[in-house]
Amino acid sequence: MEALALHEIHARSGAHFGAAAATAGWEAVDHYGDPAAEHTALLTTAGVMDLGFRSRLCLTGADRARFLHGQVTNNVKDLRPGQGCFAALVTAKGKLEADLRIFALADELLLDFEPGLAAGVTARLEKYIIADDVQILDAAPHYGLLSVQGPSALAVAAGLGLGWGAELPPAPYAFATVNDPALGLLYWVNHPRLGGAGFDLFVPTDALAPAWERLVNAATQLGGRTVGGQAWETARMEAGIPRFGVDMDESNLAPETGLETCAISYAKGCYIGQEVIARIRTYGQVARALRGLRLADGLSPLPVKGDRLFHEGREVGVLTSVLASPARRANLALGYVRKEANAVGAGLVLRSAAGESPVRVVSLPFQPFPA
Repeated sequence: MEALALHEIHARSGAHFGAAAATAGWEAVDHYGDPAAEHTALLTTAGVMDLGFRSRLCLTGADRARFLHGQVTNNVKDLRPGQGCFAALVTAKGKLEADLRIFALADELLLDFEPGLAAGVTARLEKYIIADDVQILDAAPHYGLLSVQGPSALAVAAGLGLGWGAELPPAPYAFATVNDPALGLLYWVNHPRLGGAGFDLFVPTDALAPAWERLVNAATQLGGRTVGGQAWETARMEAGIPRFGVDMDESNLAPETGLETCAISYAKGCYIGQEVIARIRTYGQVARALRGLRLADGLSPLPVKGDRLFHEGREVGVLTSVLASPARRANLALGYVRKEANAVGAGLVLRSAAGESPVRVVSLPFQPFPA
C-alpha cells in the first residue's frame, strides 16, 4: 500500500488507517477515533482532511488546453489562469473513464481525480497525442492535497496567516496562487466537495507537514478537527454527491450520473464521446438515471451495493451507496432507476438480505425527513 506523506503525523494523532476514503492500494485515514464527532465537525464547524491519496497529473506544452479540450466533456480551452472546471473523461461510446477537476495554472493544467486512476488516465490521453506539444507528468510526488470543508471553512482560511485574507475566488474551482515565504507556492481552490463551504490547498510536498499543522490549529480554534474517510463519506452521501468508482463507473453513460448539470458543456464542440452524449440529449433521456432513495427504517442488516429495486414485480434498478444517516435520521441510498419508475415520489420495492421493503425516490440533495 502506498503510504500518505503525512503518515507519521496522522499516526501520532490517533489515526486509524483504512479504505473508507481510498482505493487501488492508496492509504487513507479512516478516522481519528471518533467518527461521529468528525462527522459533526463537517456539518457544524470545519473538518480538515488529507486527500493525498487522490491522483494528480499535470499537462504542459503549448497545445495542452486545445488538446485536453478535445478529450473531456467540459470547456477547457477558454479557462484562464486561476479558473477551473469539473469534467468527465469518456470513451468514444460515451462511457465514463474518470471524473476530473481541471485547474488552469499559468503554464500547465492540473488534474485532480480519484485514486488509482493515474496510469489509466495517462494512457488514455497519450493515445490521442499525435503531433501535439503536450507532456503528461505525475504531480502527486511534488504536490500534496489538503482540504477543509464545513460552514467555518473560510474562517479557518482567515486564521492561517498566509496573507491572502479570507476571500476565496467566488466561482467553484477558481483558485488563488499564493507564494508563502515558509511554505512555497500554494494553490488555494474554492472547492465545496461536500455540498457546502469548503476549500482545497495544493501544497509542495516538502511543506505538507507545516501546512497541515496550520490548518489543524486554525480549525481547532474554531471548534473543528481532523476528519477521516468514514465521516467524509457519510457527509458526501447525505449531500447526495455521487463518487466515481462507487456510484458511477465505466459501465455508465455520463448523462446517467447527473454529471450533465455540472460537468458537460453542450456548446463546446467536438470531443471524444461527444456524438453519443449529444444524441442522448437530442433524442430523449437516458434509459436509467442516478436517484436519491429513502429506504425503510429498521432494516437489519442494512442493504448493500448491488441490491435490486423492483416496480410492479419488474426489476428497475440497483443500489450503489447505502447509509444509515445520522444527520437525516433515515436510511438513504443512491442508485440507478429506469426512467419509467424514477420520478420523485415513485414507490419501489427493495429486495435485500433483510427481505422486501418499501423505497421512495426522493430529490437530491437529501432533505430532512418528517419524524
